[in-house]
Amino acid sequence: MDMAYICNEAKGSFIMKNITERHQYILKRIKEKSKISIQELCDVMNVSNVTIRKDLKLLEEKKLLFRTKGGASLNNPYAIDKPILIKEYINAEEKRHIAQAAVKLINDNDSILIGSGTTAYTLAQHLYRETHLTVITPALKVALELCNRPNIEVLQLGGLIRPNSSSVAGQYAMNILDEVSCGMVFIGVDGIDLDFGVSISNISEATLNQKMIQTSRNLVILADHTKFGRRGLGKICNLDDVDCIVTDRKTSTEYISQLEDIGIRVIIT
Repeated sequence: MDMAYICNEAKGSFIMKNITERHQYILKRIKEKSKISIQELCDVMNVSNVTIRKDLKLLEEKKLLFRTKGGASLNNPYAIDKPILIKEYINAEEKRHIAQAAVKLINDNDSILIGSGTTAYTLAQHLYRETHLTVITPALKVALELCNRPNIEVLQLGGLIRPNSSSVAGQYAMNILDEVSCGMVFIGVDGIDLDFGVSISNISEATLNQKMIQTSRNLVILADHTKFGRRGLGKICNLDDVDCIVTDRKTSTEYISQLEDIGIRVIIT
């Protein structure tokens, strides 16, 4: 890169007609920020929106980035449905800290819902009570973890078991939820996006999660830093439906500020 290029970049705007230079700059910026907008690239490089879109398409084809709405990301913004036996080893320490913080939100003599997923299961592993607590769950691993725990009564939702999550989904589970009410629901998610809302990667479980949210007075989302800025296939709620998010300290401070600005309590572990 020549001196003229460096000097022009320092001034905040420059013209790069060479496609290689543009690609080098895009990759440099996205590694620094993890994500970048098309408009930002247009403004800085003084090229058209069409040119930038073509650049991002070529870089995505080379598997160097992922295109997103209005820009690009270093990480895949779309979550996939991974088996629970694989997911439980991903960010295990962060999930443990999140679970330990979330347990403190539970009131004495309460009834709660715990969803499926590895972060929700980690919550169950740390859940011990000196007073009575009723736990309703679609997750087999959560039920097995808690069924012999002193002072905890477990209501296992029924239905077809999904092997990927070891959790039930479907109308049988929905019917039981018509007859109960809970103080709080804890849900692990695959994506939290400021525009799309909160989502998971399986449609049938997304429908059940929507029903669980309707059944509860307060919604607590359990999510490590990798879930922010991502989208799963099935949306479960808007962000303004969320009362609290428990996450780890690696989550972007910018994202946390935006969530707090819309009235969500964010607990950082």
